[in-house]
Amino acid sequence: MNAVLAGIRGVAGYLGGVLGADAYTKYLAHHDASGHTGPPLTEREFWRDRADRQDTTPQGRCC
Repeated sequence: MNAVLAGIRGVAGYLGGVLGADAYTKYLAHHDASGHTGPPLTEREFWRDRADRQDTTPQGRCC
């Protein structure tokens, strides 16, 4: 049973990565590693900024 749950978690993690659900976590890791002195964006600010950037500079995406 543990192997099945581990498999499901693995698939869910993969899909989350493909769909960009982990983008804020990656942003925080990059922010810390890059040595920025200012505070990182809040999660709400991050997603709003990301949506605004996608609207102003659309790249290849499905919709």
